[in-house]
Amino acid sequence: MTSVAVAIILLVALLLVWWGVRKRASHQANAGSSDGLDTVTGWPPQATRVLTTPERQAYDLLRNALPAHVILAQVPLQRFIKVPTRNSYAEWLRRVGQLSADFVICDRHSQVIAIVELRTGDEQPSSRARRRHDRLLKVLAAAQIPVHQWSSESLPSVEAAREAIAPSVAPAEGPMVGTSSGVLRSAPGRPAATKPHLASQETSEDFENDAPPVREPPPSTWFDDLDTGPAPLDPEPPKNIVRHKDRPAR
Repeated sequence: MTSVAVAIILLVALLLVWWGVRKRASHQANAGSSDGLDTVTGWPPQATRVLTTPERQAYDLLRNALPAHVILAQVPLQRFIKVPTRNSYAEWLRRVGQLSADFVICDRHSQVIAIVELRTGDEQPSSRARRRHDRLLKVLAAAQIPVHQWSSESLPSVEAAREAIAPSVAPAEGPMVGTSSGVLRSAPGRPAATKPHLASQETSEDFENDAPPVREPPPSTWFDDLDTGPAPLDPEPPKNIVRHKDRPAR
């Protein structure tokens, strides 16, 4: 190998090292500039809609089919799924805890009874999105929570939705129409639907007789419940040690 070839190899190696150093310095500078930004001024917040148009239609359908139930939208799994903490809870959150269920149907005691997942026909999910959805379904199946998958292009009727999710619920007196104000009104020419009887209006005796076993929601988002207990701030000194101020005068 001639000296010219050796010089070329050394020059290329020096260029690669210089490029790597410049790239690392640029990345650190960008990270430092982002850390110095104010949260509000750097990312000006703006309120937006929580639900898309197909999701609002599905929400109104569920509300009309189950007027005495609690319907929640876009709920993270960590809010209604509790797991043992013998393994890393942070790792569980990284895997599935941040995944959200489209609609969570609860009874009047806020106990989850079913999940509705809405799929639009025009979306082509990526392989990563499909894996996340499959992981979501696997966790819900392990928790024994029924999952109903709907297509936004062919939503079921109110009666079919009620029969699939809560067949024991009695239908309302007349079909109800969801409004933007959140008030249910009856369709034209039909008698108004009876307002659902709220649990707060019942007597405590009725509530205790009908209430299922209470399962409190998991509060562990910030891991503060994983500590075994607070340490004493001022432990008691051993009794066999005499403090200086307690020594008898000679």
